[in-house]
Parts: sequence; C-alpha cells; structure tokens
Amino acid sequence: MITRQHYDWSDGMTKIDEDDEQPRQGKVYLIGAGPGDSELITLKGLRYLRSADVVLYDRLINTELLEETRKGAVQIFVGKGPKQHTMDQESINTLLITYARQGCKVVRLKGGDPCIFGRGGEEAEALVKADIPFEIVPGVTSAIAVPAYAGIPVTHRDHASAVTIITGHESTSLTSRQMDWEAVARIGGTLVILMSVKTLPEFTQRLIAGGLAPELPAAVIQNGTTERQRVITGTLATIAEDAATAGLTAPATTVIGHVVNLRETLAWYQTEQCINTAE
Repeated sequence: MITRQHYDWSDGMTKIDEDDEQPRQGKVYLIGAGPGDSELITLKGLRYLRSADVVLYDRLINTELLEETRKGAVQIFVGKGPKQHTMDQESINTLLITYARQGCKVVRLKGGDPCIFGRGGEEAEALVKADIPFEIVPGVTSAIAVPAYAGIPVTHRDHASAVTIITGHESTSLTSRQMDWEAVARIGGTLVILMSVKTLPEFTQRLIAGGLAPELPAAVIQNGTTERQRVITGTLATIAEDAATAGLTAPATTVIGHVVNLRETLAWYQTEQCINTAE
C-alpha cells in the first residue's frame, strides 16, 4: 500500500512517499475529457479518473471533472494557452514518468481527444521510451461535438461525404512543408479547423485562392458545448471579419462547407449568445 504525503519539491512538483519496500509499477492513462460539457467524458475515462492517484490536467477541460477525483488525489495544472505555457511538454512527460515510477495510477486529462492535436502521441512515445505502461482512452473530439452542438453535422448525405480536420496552429518543428491550404481546398466536403481564431484571416484567404468559393457557408463556434457557447455564421469571404467584429476568442472551432446551412433548422442547443451574420 502507498501512503501519500504531499509536499512541494524545490521545482514545484509534489512527491508521493512510498511505504512499500518494493513499490508497485504505476501506469499512465491518457484520457480525453471531451470538448467542454462535463458529461461528454466516456464511462471508462470517468472510472479511471475517479481512482487516480495523480491527475495532470489541461486548460480546456471542464474543471467540474476534478470534483470526481477521490480524496487525496494530487491535481496538477499543466495547461497551455497561446504563447503562455504553464509547463513545457518535456516537463509534463517527466512528471508522468516520475509519478508512474513511484507506483502511482496517473491520469493525463486532456480536452477533446488525446490524439487529435492533443500531443497524446508524443506523451505515449515518451512513456514507451521510459518503459512505463500506459493506456489511451479516446475522448469526444471537439472537431465533431462542437459543430453538433451548434446544429452543424459535419457529414450529411446531401451535403458532405467527407470531413477534414486541420489545426490552425502548426508545429515549427515539422520537417515536411507546412500546410498546403490550396491542396486542402481541392478536397471538398467539410473542413473543420481547430485552434483557428488567430489564423482565420490567413487560411480563409488561402482557401479562396486555392479554389473554394468565397460564398461557401462558414461558422466559428466559441466555447462549444458549454453554456458560454457563441456561434457566428457567414461565408468563407466574410467569416474572419465577422468573428473579429463579434469579439470571438479562443477556444474556437471553424467549420467551412454546405453543412453550415443546416444550422438554420438543426440548432438545438440553447446558448448565451448566438449571432448570425449571413444574409
């Protein structure tokens, strides 16, 4: 049995002391918390969260989920915002490994799905290298759930038979060329761009230059699936200005395609403020 006595290390970490002469091997669970609505976490993810010794959680999770942790569980915020990181990725990896080696059941709680632009793959690689057992618990990705809460199904038999999910923030370490927005424009179907507010003017213009019609319906959804959800609709040509005028900020999801028109009849989620700028 492990006795948990919490105190701060000089580097800000919390140590969990072990009574075992030969501590048991810990395990890490990379869990998707869903896009914002606390009830969208999976049953498996919630079960592991409730039994965790340590929880490392991101900025975009619903903090109501932290109330589900058992008494005495260590909670560590490791969130990242635009140009403002509480902790770099290498340090997060080190924490996961350190606590697992102390015999802890460690939950890495991420917004959305851990492997959809959540760096879950990088953390899993670090755990493999350190010989730490782990499990990935998929989550409901914001790329699908946020549009659905806005009344926009990303696929529809009459409007879109494919969906492309793109990040609005690219890694500067990519060895291959950066995003070819012109090639993306030729794919067709529905485009969903995550983390997209800052680069919205740039990529909408590149998509138009790549051949997408300026009048193609578009939407930006801020704080999707939460009571603070706001939705702006317009066209590919106007949506960047529309979103800026409305003061939309991160976190936000952009949807481009004919499925956006379905919002007029399918919007079901009551929100604080919904603004429609399309004519």
